[in-house]
Amino acid sequence: MTVLALLQQAVDPAVAASRSGGLMGAGIGAGLAAIGSGIGIGLIGGRTSEAMARQPELAGTIQTAALILAALIEGVALFAVVIAFIIQLKF
Repeated sequence: MTVLALLQQAVDPAVAASRSGGLMGAGIGAGLAAIGSGIGIGLIGGRTSEAMARQPELAGTIQTAALILAALIEGVALFAVVIAFIIQLKF
C-alpha cells in the first residue's frame, strides 16, 4: 500500500512543480557560480599580464599574488557548486 501512495505523490502536479523549481534553482546557481569564477579568473589573468608588462621587475610578486587570488576564487566557486548540488539533493 505504501508504494501506491508514493507513486501517487510522485505524479502529483503540485509536488512536481515544487521539485522542478528547486532543481532549476540549483542548476542556475551552479551555472552562475561557474560563469562568475571564469570571468573573475579571466580578469585576474588579463590584469596580471598587463601589470607584468608595465613592471617586469615585479613579475614574480605579481604572479604569486595572482595565483593566490585565482585559487581563492576557485575555492569560492567550488563551494557554491557544492551548495547548489546539496540543494538539489534536498528536492
